[in-house]
Amino acid sequence: MATADDKDVGEPTTEPNLTLGQYLASIRKDRRLSLRAVEERSGKQVSNAYLSQIENNQIQQPSPNILNALAEIYEISLEGLMEKAGFIQKSGLREQNERHGRIATFAEHNLTPEEEVELMQYLEFMRHRKRPR
Repeated sequence: MATADDKDVGEPTTEPNLTLGQYLASIRKDRRLSLRAVEERSGKQVSNAYLSQIENNQIQQPSPNILNALAEIYEISLEGLMEKAGFIQKSGLREQNERHGRIATFAEHNLTPEEEVELMQYLEFMRHRKRPR
């Protein structure tokens, strides 16, 4: 899914079918950061090799300290990352098959999780297509 350096993709709860690694890769690219840039911004707390392993789902539950560093660098919710990593349970009473609208622009459209993921993929495609090389 994430192949281009894009802007604000959103919080983890807006992309329920993405793995933690896929989500982090999409956010990093969205922020136009290289793996090495994240390593530098983290003060080498998160090595580029380790982040690559997370993004490629080789490491599926990095430590809360790593997640905290990434949340600060990407300016995203630590709670959402902790949810994605399986450290905390998803809050809210919505059933998995219940329709909802979590992306603000489409909140009134009561999107399914699959529709949300497809919208995010399309947005990424459009951003990648318009970027000068």
